[in-house]
Amino acid sequence: MARLTKNQKAALSKIEANKAYTLEAAASLVKELTNTKFDSSVDIDVRLGVDPRKANQMVRGIATLPHGTGKTVRVLVLCTPDKEQEAKDAGADYVGLDDYIAKIEGGWTDVDIIITMPSVMAKVGRLGRILGPRNLMPNPKSGTVTTEVGKAVTDVKGGKIDFKVDKTGIIHTSIGKASFSADKIYENALEVLQTISKLKPSAAKGTYFKSIHLSSTMSPGITIETKSVAGI
Repeated sequence: MARLTKNQKAALSKIEANKAYTLEAAASLVKELTNTKFDSSVDIDVRLGVDPRKANQMVRGIATLPHGTGKTVRVLVLCTPDKEQEAKDAGADYVGLDDYIAKIEGGWTDVDIIITMPSVMAKVGRLGRILGPRNLMPNPKSGTVTTEVGKAVTDVKGGKIDFKVDKTGIIHTSIGKASFSADKIYENALEVLQTISKLKPSAAKGTYFKSIHLSSTMSPGITIETKSVAGI
């Protein structure tokens, strides 16, 4: 077992053993636990009482964080020429079609989000083997395949995130930065949790929220008392 560093020991000492915190308290505590030299991401991990192997228990959704992600999101829009200006005006970093498809086929994937249109999915579809493993493949369910490319760009630049339960039944997503105020971390986390609550599959039985943990990059996780979260 790896030995704990001095900073890791100090962080662990601030968490009471076997204690579940309110979401508000955890949002404050996660800032105290963060000691990286860079602006750490704040993440939330939610274990759900679902079987993601069954299609009727898959949980996937979109949340718009009220205070954004704190990250600079690089957006590529693959669209027809008539939509290029709309995408540029909305703040897309890269706009085009055939030239960028060729670049991606050559190995370029230096973006965070790819937005495209239904009418060009036949071309974009062949990039699945490259984009799929990198979680970059546009998907109508995440709002990245749309005719309203300008709105889609504005949304992702403004803090819209896409999340999906993994094969172990856990949703893991970033909800901000450690430099955010505790109130902003709390409100972003609450938005994600309330959105997940609304997505509960009718086929899921028993306890839906099994556990919730809040952490920052390289910090220990803070257990959240599920009953303390409003609206779930």
